[in-house]
Amino acid sequence: MSAPRINPAATGPVLGPDELHGVRVVVVSVDSGHVAELRRILLTPEVRARWGDEAASPGWPFDDPSATRFAILVDGSVRGMVQYTEENEPSYRHASIDIFLDPSVHGRGLGRDAVRVLAKHLIWDLGHHRIVIDPAADNAAAIRCYAAVGFQPVGVMRRYERDADGAGWHDGLLMDLLAEELALQTGEASYQAPGFLGGLFLGEVASAWHYPAVDVVEADGSESTD
Repeated sequence: MSAPRINPAATGPVLGPDELHGVRVVVVSVDSGHVAELRRILLTPEVRARWGDEAASPGWPFDDPSATRFAILVDGSVRGMVQYTEENEPSYRHASIDIFLDPSVHGRGLGRDAVRVLAKHLIWDLGHHRIVIDPAADNAAAIRCYAAVGFQPVGVMRRYERDADGAGWHDGLLMDLLAEELALQTGEASYQAPGFLGGLFLGEVASAWHYPAVDVVEADGSESTD
């Protein structure tokens, strides 16, 4: 990724790059050669517990035109998928991110790397000022990891998502990331975010959910089963 270049004129879908480079991951547009490995990862117990029957459609992962999907490559091997969708209504414009990783590479910071590089693309290249992500409220590893990228808790969405087994519903935690917060987090801009930002709020909310603020900066990539 190059230096920040927020594009305030971007108000609709913008053709993005096919390949984005993080520190340890490369994310590339999903193609047919990635599908078998992605389906295998989705069937692992850890990922299936969060994503359920995501790949039930025979056309997956090419069955949802609203989602832009990338395979996560580590040393050339498929290790997961990260995707974004966009709300392009001008008054509410923002993007959202989802991710899963192969459990065999959890705990290495790869998910954090993938989320960060995609967030930079959405903000610097596509002109979004705000990104959201919505892990299950009981997915402590995911919440810590997203917080390490700069996402802040907004609030609990009660009975937000159906359980993977279809038996009930569970709460989700809405988190968001503003462009100026990402710039401060990555050290790619020198300006101070307007308004109340960062430390105190994050620490207060983290404590309320029993995720100590000190864990936020040490979080790894084990969020990927969300």
